[in-house]
Amino acid sequence: MGIPAPFFMMTHDFTKTRKLTFSALIAASYFAVMFVTQGFAFGPIQIRIATALYALAYPFPFLVLPIGIANSVSNLALGGLGMPDVIGGLIAGIIGVGLVALVRVWKLPMILIILPIILVPGLMVPLWLSPLTGIPYWALVVNISLGQITPAIVGYVLLRALMKRKVVSI
Repeated sequence: MGIPAPFFMMTHDFTKTRKLTFSALIAASYFAVMFVTQGFAFGPIQIRIATALYALAYPFPFLVLPIGIANSVSNLALGGLGMPDVIGGLIAGIIGVGLVALVRVWKLPMILIILPIILVPGLMVPLWLSPLTGIPYWALVVNISLGQITPAIVGYVLLRALMKRKVVSI
């Protein structure tokens, strides 16, 4: 009979329990990466490696809300900028991850997942970070967008590697 494939490698629909389990695993992974990288993941110049996990919404659109919540929780626990960062992080996370999922729904080239991973945090985070830090909006847009290039590429490469190894089927 053999060993069954892990639930995240199965090609059929996830049960509700499996979706919940996988969502919790990804959310916890997001928080763990944020914890390890918090020295450069917060503030006016930030590189949020954890946002590479946004790419997983392409094959798993049910991750939109869990990753948005993980973004918000990491801002609450690690960020220190208060409720604007917590609420803003939730909204920006849901929009960014949601747009990644929509790339697949709209049958656009997969490479386009890079754009929401860069542009949503790059354009939205400065909306509340600028008043909190006193740094001009457009300066933050440039800094945060540049910082998101690495996670966007890592997310795309991660997704391609998972597909190549048939861990994820699209």
